[in-house]
Amino acid sequence: MALVVYLKTVTELRGKGDRIAKVTFRGLSFFSRVLENCEDEARFEQAFRWPIGSQVDGDEMLEIQVFNYSKVFTNRLIGTFRMVLQKVVEEGHLEVSDTLIDDNNSAIRTSISIEIKYQTMDGSMKVWSDGEFLDIPDDCDGTFQFETDSLLSGRSQSSVTSPGRSLHGIPTFRKLKHHKILMQYQLCSLADDAAILDAEDLDRKTMRLGGGLDPDTISLASVTAVTTNVSNKRSKPDIKMEPSSGRLVDYQISVTVIEARQLVGLNMDPVVCVEIGEEKKYTSMKESTNCPYYNEYFVFDFHVPPDVMFDKILKISVIHSKNLLRSGTLVGTFKLDVGTVYSQPEHQFHHKWAMLSDPDDITAGCKGYVKCDIAVVGKGDNIKTPHKANETDENDIEGNLLLPEGVPSERQWARFYVKIYRAEGLPKMNTSIMANVKKAFIGENRDLVDPYVLVQFAGQKGKTSVQKSSYEPIWNEQVIFTEMFPPLCRRLKVQIRDSDKVNDVAIGTHFIDLRKIANDGDKGFLPTMGPAWVNMYGSTRNYTLMDEHQDLNEGLGEGVSFRARLLISITVEILDTSSAEIMSSTEVQIEPVSNMSESATGKMEEFFLFGSFLEATMIDRKIGDKAISFEVTIGNYGNQIDGVSKSASAKKKKEGGGESEEEETELIHNSSDEEAEDDGDLTSVPSTPPMKPVITDRNYFHLPYFEKKPCIYIKSWWQDQRRRLYNSNIMDKIADKLEEGLNDVQEIIKTEKAYPERRLRGVLEELSTSCSRFVTLANKDQNLSGRTKLDKERLKSCMRELESMAQQAKTIRSQVKRNTVRDKLKLVFNFLHRLRFLADEPQHSIPDVFIWMISNNKRIAYARIPSKDILYSIVDEEMGKDCGKVKAVFLRLPGKKGFGPAGWTVQAKLEMYLWLGLNKQRKDFLSGLPSGFEENKATKGIGIQAVPPISLVYNMKQVFQLRAHMYQARSLFAADSSGLSDPFARVFFSTHSQVTEVLSETLCPTWDQLLVFDNVELYGEAGELRDDPPIIVIELYDQDTVGKAEFIGRTFAKPLTKMVDEHYGPPRFPPQLEYYQIYRGNCAAGDLLAAFELLQIGPAGRAALPPIDGPTDSDRGPILPVPLGIRPVLSRYRIEVLFWGLRDLKRINLAQVDRPRVDIECAGKGVQSALIQNYKKNPNFSTLVKWFEVDLPENELLHPPLNIRVVDCRAFGRYTLVGSHAVTSLRKFIYSPPDKTANNWNEDEKEKEKKKKKKKKGEEVDEEEPDESMLDWWSKYFASIETMMEVGGTLIRLIYSVYNKELESEFGNFEDWLHTFNLFRGKAGDDIDHNVVDDDRIVGRFKGSLCMYKLPLSEEITREAGFDPNMGMFQSIPHNDPINVLIRIYIIRATDLHPADINGKADPYIVIRLGKSEIRDKENYISKQLNPVFGKSFNIEATFPMESMLTVAVYDWDLVGTDDLIGETKIDLENRYYSKHRATCGIASNYSVHGYNVWRDPQKPTQILAKLCKEAKLDGPHYGPGGKVKVANRIFLGPTEIEDESGLKKQTEEHLALTVLRHWEEIPRVGCKLIPEHVETRPLLNPDKPGIEQGRIEMWVDMFPMDVPAPGPAIDISPRKPKRYELRVIIWNTDEVILEDDDYFTGEKSSDIFVRGWLKGQQEDKQDTDVHYHSLTGEGNFNWRFVFPFDYLMAEEKIVISKKESMFSWDETEYKIPARLTLQVWDADHFSADDFLGAIELDLNKFPRGAKTAKQCSLNMVLKEHELPTISIFKQKRVKGWWPFVARDENDEFELTGKVEAELHLLTAEEAEKNPVGLGRNEPEPLEKPNRPDTSLMWFMNPLKSIRYFIWHNYRWMILKALALLLLLLLVGLFLYSIPGYLVKKLLGA
Repeated sequence: MALVVYLKTVTELRGKGDRIAKVTFRGLSFFSRVLENCEDEARFEQAFRWPIGSQVDGDEMLEIQVFNYSKVFTNRLIGTFRMVLQKVVEEGHLEVSDTLIDDNNSAIRTSISIEIKYQTMDGSMKVWSDGEFLDIPDDCDGTFQFETDSLLSGRSQSSVTSPGRSLHGIPTFRKLKHHKILMQYQLCSLADDAAILDAEDLDRKTMRLGGGLDPDTISLASVTAVTTNVSNKRSKPDIKMEPSSGRLVDYQISVTVIEARQLVGLNMDPVVCVEIGEEKKYTSMKESTNCPYYNEYFVFDFHVPPDVMFDKILKISVIHSKNLLRSGTLVGTFKLDVGTVYSQPEHQFHHKWAMLSDPDDITAGCKGYVKCDIAVVGKGDNIKTPHKANETDENDIEGNLLLPEGVPSERQWARFYVKIYRAEGLPKMNTSIMANVKKAFIGENRDLVDPYVLVQFAGQKGKTSVQKSSYEPIWNEQVIFTEMFPPLCRRLKVQIRDSDKVNDVAIGTHFIDLRKIANDGDKGFLPTMGPAWVNMYGSTRNYTLMDEHQDLNEGLGEGVSFRARLLISITVEILDTSSAEIMSSTEVQIEPVSNMSESATGKMEEFFLFGSFLEATMIDRKIGDKAISFEVTIGNYGNQIDGVSKSASAKKKKEGGGESEEEETELIHNSSDEEAEDDGDLTSVPSTPPMKPVITDRNYFHLPYFEKKPCIYIKSWWQDQRRRLYNSNIMDKIADKLEEGLNDVQEIIKTEKAYPERRLRGVLEELSTSCSRFVTLANKDQNLSGRTKLDKERLKSCMRELESMAQQAKTIRSQVKRNTVRDKLKLVFNFLHRLRFLADEPQHSIPDVFIWMISNNKRIAYARIPSKDILYSIVDEEMGKDCGKVKAVFLRLPGKKGFGPAGWTVQAKLEMYLWLGLNKQRKDFLSGLPSGFEENKATKGIGIQAVPPISLVYNMKQVFQLRAHMYQARSLFAADSSGLSDPFARVFFSTHSQVTEVLSETLCPTWDQLLVFDNVELYGEAGELRDDPPIIVIELYDQDTVGKAEFIGRTFAKPLTKMVDEHYGPPRFPPQLEYYQIYRGNCAAGDLLAAFELLQIGPAGRAALPPIDGPTDSDRGPILPVPLGIRPVLSRYRIEVLFWGLRDLKRINLAQVDRPRVDIECAGKGVQSALIQNYKKNPNFSTLVKWFEVDLPENELLHPPLNIRVVDCRAFGRYTLVGSHAVTSLRKFIYSPPDKTANNWNEDEKEKEKKKKKKKKGEEVDEEEPDESMLDWWSKYFASIETMMEVGGTLIRLIYSVYNKELESEFGNFEDWLHTFNLFRGKAGDDIDHNVVDDDRIVGRFKGSLCMYKLPLSEEITREAGFDPNMGMFQSIPHNDPINVLIRIYIIRATDLHPADINGKADPYIVIRLGKSEIRDKENYISKQLNPVFGKSFNIEATFPMESMLTVAVYDWDLVGTDDLIGETKIDLENRYYSKHRATCGIASNYSVHGYNVWRDPQKPTQILAKLCKEAKLDGPHYGPGGKVKVANRIFLGPTEIEDESGLKKQTEEHLALTVLRHWEEIPRVGCKLIPEHVETRPLLNPDKPGIEQGRIEMWVDMFPMDVPAPGPAIDISPRKPKRYELRVIIWNTDEVILEDDDYFTGEKSSDIFVRGWLKGQQEDKQDTDVHYHSLTGEGNFNWRFVFPFDYLMAEEKIVISKKESMFSWDETEYKIPARLTLQVWDADHFSADDFLGAIELDLNKFPRGAKTAKQCSLNMVLKEHELPTISIFKQKRVKGWWPFVARDENDEFELTGKVEAELHLLTAEEAEKNPVGLGRNEPEPLEKPNRPDTSLMWFMNPLKSIRYFIWHNYRWMILKALALLLLLLLVGLFLYSIPGYLVKKLLGA
């Protein structure tokens, strides 16, 4: 649907002036162009078009306002015309003339005439012919407007200004119809506010549009020019050829396990296991502790594709008591995928706490925390280690959980249900031989595949059952994962596999990104998906035993063929872990689910795919000259070689009359006429007829299609889910538009053109309108069948996001200013990423389209086209970007073959037209083709209208001449071993190709050559060809003497076309040179500067064309140069070269370089350096400055590169090339005269006062520091690191600058005047990431500089005093004679070294190399440390320039074998030495003459300042009274007194001078920051693992020239020796200890208590008290003393212990651990293990004060430790009190298990020696025996006593009763015993 308004004229205007009109409908306005100087009539003659998504109502309004246009002021309104559209809606076409009304709604005389058309969706309004509006071009389908750059401009993908901005000066070529010239796209520095342009600007713009580009409009990125679509018939070609995924990359994952806390369990021996993929590494075991401290570092190295890497699961688990014999019990695990870590800022988590959970019991809650650092480094990533934050923040576990930003800290358990319903279209996975045998024997025909589905998620796998022999398996099963939510694993992998007796193989793989099927916002939704079909792609479908592309089926790389589609759905349910009936294990479960109804995934619709091959060129000749055909497939439709295998189910369906896919495919397979269905339905024609290729040139064939273009068409049935694709398309188009705009803005900034902010505002305005537009469009057809929950939720969230994006864009637009452009640009790039993310639809519908080139029945090369790109819609924005357009498609080799050089050569280039839509929308499927053809149908007869053509015959043919002006290329790829190339270019256009000449040995060839292609025949209508000529492909090759030329790179261009009837002249002709970016695979590989014009040859023949200067007989004549109007305008420049010296030249062909020379060349002119007579002796040049003059283009962007080559002059006049360097951009070397005005710049005195006050304050703060004698260098160092963290360096008296990177990167590589150019030789590597320098190719370095300026130079420079004409612009440069220097290297420490030994540790030591001298500090290696503190300084004497590259390496000491290099860093000392930043010796923050802070430089501040002022010819320094100093009209203040060692104060000017030096960058003209006293952190690199950091080293270098007084002794930075202390702990009593034992006799609760203690980390030195037996109340009395001697580092608050790691260790290893005292209470058992009752751990630096009495001692002292006041034993020295013992109960809650009264006493070793004490209760100073109640005695020591105690005491009544009972029983017994005897006696009367 569209509303088109054609604005004709406005008449009866008053006065004379510039007029502009604004047309508004539904809130979207377009401006007309400006008509200049019109009097009473303004003829606008302009059309505006609104594509609309919903019907126009009769009561909607159209508004047109006419203004007087002003460049300076706002436009003044003349009048307004408003109209209700009721009549238009009814009639569809209306012409109106009416008067305007003014502001007061009264009519004025001025009248307007317009024409309106309204085209509805169903075409129910009358269809109007295209030519009805005067001279609107034929395809009025949205091309005709100059007015807008909005997405709404229909399909015109290219345009000029932002909505609502006019484009000026079009009247000059009204005739040109819809004039969309190539270049418009990047010339959009057009006004955002039309009002600020001046007249000359407008003319320039007019010219520009015409393409007569003046020099400053040339854009570098004109690859965009090509890829910008011009009219509507062609879409952009994609220039990057190589598939990006699937290439192997190096990764290194480093994990530091620091410590664990709050582990659940009693008295455990924990080990931490780190597992990535299959690899596991373990920490050491710590005994009986719940909070072990490890600080162990692990490194994992991988070499895999990025996708594989990021899907690997990193698992951290804690295992209790693992040893050699048993695997231990799992306490808890934490897992996340590597991708999550990589997507963190800096690719790392630093000092974060991972929360452990138990996978077997999800109801259990948190099982503890592990604190760790995790970093993932890819090649070329450099990781910045954050400086350690202060401990308190990190100990706040909850605030520092190891979770990505935005994930809630309380994660819950959730069930992930992946339902697998059924699959379709599987390929056969077995050979047919077996099947035939089976058929013969058993007589059944079976499908040759046994599929099952494997789902992998978060390190777990679940499989469905195997469906035997089925191409259409139905599973109806669900796989259930139980995992924390939100999961830290982003992708779920679903794979169909074929079950086989030998090995199962993947059929296809699909990854589901959970971020795309969920939304974590506050209005978000849980992951949900489907039920929806997902398409799987992989290798080709024909079955082979060894599939070379099997990787593709595993999901690595881009699939080259459709494999199957699978119906799945995903739901997530958050578990309530408190409910009873929940399954507590996380095992994967498989359950059946009910069947899914057919219609649930959407209504089946018939789709129609049409394609036409307009051209097939650039077919690789390797293929051979067999006939070639092209096959197009969508899903399995159209696949003739290896499509669907017929299945039994299909037959049944057929009988049942149900339409099935197979039925269709059968039709496809036997597509003969009589099989066509009765309803006149058509068969499909999926491939073109085979045709023999014809030779184009040495490398390529083409197919001779000429006027007959073959077509294909396919009918297919899919669920109608077009809405998903439509929404995707709208967002993609918004994103494309935005990207285009942003590239422009970057281009404008890069080329330093005017007004980037206007363009950015335009881009933002456009973004906000198109986002709002999305909201109206996407919100329809809500009630389609098959809409899933995800569809609804996604729509809601996309609409929300786009609405907010529109708002933000508006806001940002208003904030864009000249100075904020770059920041805002970054913000807008985030929008772009967001849009791209949203546009990717997770639920597929129609599979992608594959185009295969088939030769000799083999599939050779393919292209894959997403179906959404060619999907048709009535609404323009929803239409796929390539639908109904001609697209240049490049075919490439499948799978791994497509990597590297093989993949870069084009296999074939097709000009192809594709259209995909519902069969019922088929009527305009041909509308986008270039016009001028007749259809050629396959069958004759009835219903022929409906049948698509099998070929198109073009009866219109135009003949052209193409002129390719090949000027030059630069920064090409080095293809030869010399490090250069011999490049030539090959230009392809249609079926023609030509080559330029070969230029030898250069990376920056200037061909300056015109290639003429005569009689190029193009088919189609002239007008269309003019606006949309085919693209030109330019390939660059390197000519080799033997063998085939090697491919260097490729680029595309579009020619500027001139038809016969057009004039050859400005503004469009002659064309201007432009830069085209050259690509090699996916990498940019240089630029080509060229221009292309396509000239139509009319009836008059070639004679009528503009003449070519020079001979036209191109066969034999000389090479034609680029003609004058096109080549750039030149002017005279002088280039001065400073030759300093050569460094590090490597051997060439095994011979050393002895007499090198440097040749500089630019644009054919050049200069040679003096010859270095003996490189070994002195590698510097004797003549410093030389110059040459050269003609260069006026436009700086067109400057050719400057080549630096080093040659070695051998005997007999032979020269060998050593290496070369191309300076691609000379801009930074252009000389700009210094600004004289900036000299008298004075800072406000008040500010100075403020500063002074601040300084004073700063010094007062320092008063509180401990006394000076305590301080040493290390206190200063740690203080600096602290201030770094706390204030980010804002403290006034920053003691040190600690740079956490190399000093060079902070100070521009010290290239302030001396530049270093790397010399390259040898072939460039192919996997160059452009941020990694290819080290193997560097053969040396040239030091020097360049300076270029236009001649003549102004005189004042050369007239300055002291100007040395020999030195040109390089005045006041030191001489380069050899100089002796004392180098002093201070090495503090190394961190995170890569482990070098099997035990995961290293034994590092330092090696320093400079020239021939080497210092190996091997005997001082540090055992088993990855974070060694070296604390050493080394002195080396050196002579610059021979020895200037300092290497500091860290080696690993080995007992046997050679020592391995861990990593090294190289420092160029020479550049530092000569730098203006004065990098010889850092300027300290204050000047003192004694102490640890002593001034290191032999020159005092005053001397340094005087020297600097003299060199810079500055006035000063003048020291005045009152602590003032004046330098160059600036006044500085500072203190004037200094204390010497005896404490006397003396007057000095040093402080003043120091103040100036520290603010030297504020001095005008000459000022720059002087290097402060500093420590730099340098990465250590290992040549075997290029680009990956192996650790870092903290160090600094001082340099002192030997010709000045020697410096003082080096500062002592040796590591602090730990101080010896003794901690005495007296355990007095315990109370309320829980009672564990039941008495044998009495069942009474009691405990045999003893207390155990140790200082953390020294469990083997644990000490126990004696046992207090049988405590009945939990009270225990001990009076027992523990004595713990230990070594302690005050500054780091760590205990230092040295011990052998194992019995096999060669030497002791030093560990640093926190000072923590552990006390435990135990219950002693004789015959079984003692029972652990509770523990308390006291951090000796801060622990809660003990309670005064046992009553006041409570659990809170542990639980609320943060809130209580804490004390440090190192300050208090002695404390006594009660502390609680705690343990965890069954529910993991803390419970109080006892209290202990203890006394802690800390003494230094000396004090302890003076008053020794005994252990336990021994001498000396014995403690008295405890007063224990008698019960505590041992029963076997004193049995009677204990009997008396236990039994009598408690049970005396029981005993008495028992005795009485016993007597009674005895009596009764006796009675019974004796009664029979008595009775007998009585009876017998005896």
